[in-house]
Amino acid sequence: MKLFPVMTALAVAVAIYFVLFQRDALVAFAMGEEQSVDAVKVAKSDDIAAKPPVSVLALKSVEKTVDSGIVLRGRTEAARNINVRAETSGLVVSDPLRKGAFVNKGQLLCQLDAGTRQAALAEAKARLAEAEINETAASSLAEKGFGSATTAIARKAALQAAQAGVERAQTEIEKLKITAPFNGLLESDTAELGSLLQPGGLCGTIIQLDPIKLVGFVPEQAIGKINVGAIAGARLVDGQTVRGEVTFLSRSADPTTRTYRVDVEVANTDLAIRDGATAEIFIAFSGQKAHFLPQSAMTLDDRGQLGIRAVVDGAARFFPAEIVRDTSDGIWLAGLPAALDVIVLGQEYVIDGRRVSVTYREAAE
Repeated sequence: MKLFPVMTALAVAVAIYFVLFQRDALVAFAMGEEQSVDAVKVAKSDDIAAKPPVSVLALKSVEKTVDSGIVLRGRTEAARNINVRAETSGLVVSDPLRKGAFVNKGQLLCQLDAGTRQAALAEAKARLAEAEINETAASSLAEKGFGSATTAIARKAALQAAQAGVERAQTEIEKLKITAPFNGLLESDTAELGSLLQPGGLCGTIIQLDPIKLVGFVPEQAIGKINVGAIAGARLVDGQTVRGEVTFLSRSADPTTRTYRVDVEVANTDLAIRDGATAEIFIAFSGQKAHFLPQSAMTLDDRGQLGIRAVVDGAARFFPAEIVRDTSDGIWLAGLPAALDVIVLGQEYVIDGRRVSVTYREAAE
């Protein structure tokens, strides 16, 4: 009972499809002409080319190297941040240095009490002197045939052990002086006078701010455009601007954000830039070729693709383009041929294949 209405609806739908989307082929079929859809398209192109040329304004454009880049939200980070710790135990006998003080490499931070270490060194030196005498006597007797070679070897081993004992005692005394490993600022007070430090105990924290690092995270789509050594700059929250270069690109992405860490090294001789400050970082990409054109030159094709129309062999032709950078004076577009006659006025009134009458203007600077 319901079959007839369904078939009627299908027939109407097919008819509407041919009328709306295959009109040229349907007309050709109704006229009894044996021509394909491609032939119809060729005929339409011929019709377009046969129409009178449209007057357009164009400019001759040649691609140039454009300074492009990416802006990241990042932070400053000290080049070094070290907790200086004790290697041996002892009471602190030096006055503490207060946080914020600048220290030089090798400067004393914490002095520990020697205790019995000086006595241990004196004992080790005495054993060394005894071992030297015994080794000399044993070697002399062995050479003259009055002593065994085994005894001489044993005395020599005892001498080497005594030398190692002296070196060990001297090293223990050297560990009593805890010094700064590099030039920097104290981020904390050093250990207080009279406090007891055990091996691994904290003497103080030092940070190095010159040079300082700018740390940002680059999306995976842009990481391939950045190279180590690339020029970079930043604007800090206080308005200060700095300039440096990329020193590190991570090879491993953050599993959560899928971004890659990038470090920029910046000079900070006056130590004005602090650790942990927010920074807006700009990193320049490697040289990219692009055309600088008026923003009005951009248009869309029938599929909504962004690009420009240019004059090729006296006819209009659409070229898709990629925006590299937008400025108040114009726009940089990539993905185009090296040289083009770009239509900047009248591009909305022509389609691909339409012949044009061209008037040229000077290129944009």
